[in-house]
Amino acid sequence: MTPVPPSRVTLDSISIRDFRNIARADVALPPDGIALVGDNGQGKTNFLEAIAYLQLLRSMRGVRDRDLTRFGATAFHVAAESSGTAVRRVGIGVDRSGKKRITLDGVETQRLTDALGALPSVCFSPADIALIAGAPAERRRYLDIALALSSKRYLAALRQYRAALARRNAALRQATRPGARSSSVAAWEPALAEHGATIVEERRAWVTEGGTEFARLCADIGERAPMQIAYDSPLADAPDVRGALAEALQRGRDHDARRMVTHAGPHRDDLAVTLGARELRLVGSAGQQRTAAIALRLLEASTLREAARAEPLVLLDDPFAELDARRAARILELLRAEERGQTIVAVPRDDDVPEAFTRLERWRVTDGVLSGVDA
Repeated sequence: MTPVPPSRVTLDSISIRDFRNIARADVALPPDGIALVGDNGQGKTNFLEAIAYLQLLRSMRGVRDRDLTRFGATAFHVAAESSGTAVRRVGIGVDRSGKKRITLDGVETQRLTDALGALPSVCFSPADIALIAGAPAERRRYLDIALALSSKRYLAALRQYRAALARRNAALRQATRPGARSSSVAAWEPALAEHGATIVEERRAWVTEGGTEFARLCADIGERAPMQIAYDSPLADAPDVRGALAEALQRGRDHDARRMVTHAGPHRDDLAVTLGARELRLVGSAGQQRTAAIALRLLEASTLREAARAEPLVLLDDPFAELDARRAARILELLRAEERGQTIVAVPRDDDVPEAFTRLERWRVTDGVLSGVDA
């Protein structure tokens, strides 16, 4: 039987109120997408961030919800209508306290997990260099987002693990007080071992399955030296991850008590990105690091496509600004060859719109205001 090709996610319209510097925007988007032009600081990235918020339910840049609200406003609201998605209409309102009100096809939902991934998208940005050059927390966040959006099992385990971790760390702090019992620390270890094992196993499987594609993407972009990804964890090769993690937590209990923090577990792991046999963040050029970061985003897009059987939105936040012409051309070829979904590309000047996207309608943004379509 011939496999059914994935559908195509299309953002038909979006309504934004008091998000970042965008006071009000109500726009209908053409099926192919748009090229958004505006000077730095005018609101291009804010527009992309509002779209991405409908997938992540939080800032793609890691900003707190209350800091997304426009200065002087008490709340922000983002709503969209889309095609090719399980949910046709999604709306999210957030006040300064962080309380969210979410509606899916007009029905309010109390569970955030029901809305997570409602509008699949992948954003490419120069800031993605942090995926390679940044701290391990950047790469863990990347893994958590890619897997939480594509695996309900992973999402459930991640939520349970984080809750148990917070409680064990609180118990470690309490244990330093006179007369406190250490048994409360151990009480949270079975949950950490159970859910931590699921996280490790799913990360390990994803990295193993995606490693070949990552290497191919880097080569297709033009890297001659082999680039690879690997899951960097003391538990990566454990046949019984749950048992190994339970033992590590028990063994490290006294050390954790002195430091008042849990050291063993997937919250300490990393995604190793290597050039040859050495860490790319240490030996790679800026161009090589950006190549790897874009390959990771392309891998993320493939993960979402397989999970949702739909091509996610492609958000391009001036991603080729610091790339040489050869790499940029190869990446554009990849985007065209794999028939990515509706594309929204944001650049500071008209001349910066890549030739591959000159067919897109030209929009402008000035001080948070999106103006009409240019001919």
